[in-house]
Amino acid sequence: MRKILVIGAGKSTAVLIKYFQDKSVLENLHITIGDISLENAKKLANKHPNTVAIRLDVFDTDSRKEAIKNADIIVSMLPARFHIEVAKDCLSYNKSMVTASYVSPEMQELDSEVRKKGLIFMNEIGVDPGIDHMSAMQVIDRIRNQGGKLILFESFTGGLVAPESDTNLWNYKFTWNPRNVVVAGQGGAAEFLQEGTYKYIPYHKLFRRTEFLEVEGYGRFEAYANRNSLKYQKIYGLDDILTLYRGTIRRVGFSRAWNTFVQLGMTADDYTIANSEHMSYRDFTNSFLAYSPTDSVELKLRHYLKIDQDDIMWDKLLELDLFNPNKKVQIANATPAQILQKILMDEWLLAEDEKDMIVMYHKFGYELNGERKQIDATMVSIGDDQTYTAMARTVGLPVAMAALRILNKKITTPGVQIPIAEEVYTPILKELEEYGIIFKEEEKEYLGYNPDGVKG
Repeated sequence: MRKILVIGAGKSTAVLIKYFQDKSVLENLHITIGDISLENAKKLANKHPNTVAIRLDVFDTDSRKEAIKNADIIVSMLPARFHIEVAKDCLSYNKSMVTASYVSPEMQELDSEVRKKGLIFMNEIGVDPGIDHMSAMQVIDRIRNQGGKLILFESFTGGLVAPESDTNLWNYKFTWNPRNVVVAGQGGAAEFLQEGTYKYIPYHKLFRRTEFLEVEGYGRFEAYANRNSLKYQKIYGLDDILTLYRGTIRRVGFSRAWNTFVQLGMTADDYTIANSEHMSYRDFTNSFLAYSPTDSVELKLRHYLKIDQDDIMWDKLLELDLFNPNKKVQIANATPAQILQKILMDEWLLAEDEKDMIVMYHKFGYELNGERKQIDATMVSIGDDQTYTAMARTVGLPVAMAALRILNKKITTPGVQIPIAEEVYTPILKELEEYGIIFKEEEKEYLGYNPDGVKG
């Protein structure tokens, strides 16, 4: 049998494993799931006859090397910073590998050796990055093949709660790593191109500069800018493009409310709070406000942020129990971001029977035969439950499909790469449609990039 080693049994792995298991008889596959938690690996293996679970600590060099040596292809679903150790072993034992994570500088440095050995190290083939790359390049290449010239490309993705499970005022629940949500946008200004001009949004302004999006059947959304929209300008071959913008999707009103945390300083992750383990949620909130011998914490916060008592913003903050004197942080030497994450996890975790939703939205503006045109492409995927989520589906399926196609020698171009080549994106996008991951395209009048009606 052909042996697939999957390292990591986290939230995004369930659908990936099921895909391999469903194909195991026809494709003659044996799946090994390795995780530091044998219990998690066994849960995903689910006593399937062609699947085994093993305890695998990525820092245990001997067992890691042995597992990789005995496999035909490696799928690394580890946290991004650990992929490089797996990659080096794959290089040593002549194994191709697949990850959903961004290409790190350390991974890119292996490219020449990977090419020399004829191996494929496929990265960025989850949802974002991943499906966004493939769906974008499919349309970009089609426009170019028609003789068109790209002048605008905007791409937005959001992991959200499905409408039927949307039960809080924030219209949001955690569908992915909560920490990534809390610290999103930090580490520098958002950079993008707008009508040929470089634009920058500093972190403290990020959540007040949003663009509105309409998705048929699902209503209105908003998007805030990702940190660096220019990263893929050269990779996508968009050197002459006038507008290039990538963003994160939320329901309308989320960003304005989230901005209260940013302005208070609750999302900071670069210092720790003294005595944090003994603080109440109310103490934590009060620690960011000026001292007053007479005013309550609630009154001080409303005055500081200029929030009226009948503003929905105030109801959103009350919903999170930020002023509760009885709930304790219980985390020693915690950063503000770590404490905020704990508070949000009390309210925003998906229940077992609740569903998540992935929304992706691309805008392509182009010139063809002297005319300016626009294509909008949207994709919505709804999860089944807390295990087989839309996030797990849209991350896991492209990873699994790429791994199987590499194993079957249908993807053959060697090197450290991302899925922007036609030999990768065409068959995978086609197969994804069988799982309900379908883009709807609409041709529209070209409007350019002008979300707030201001020129320049």
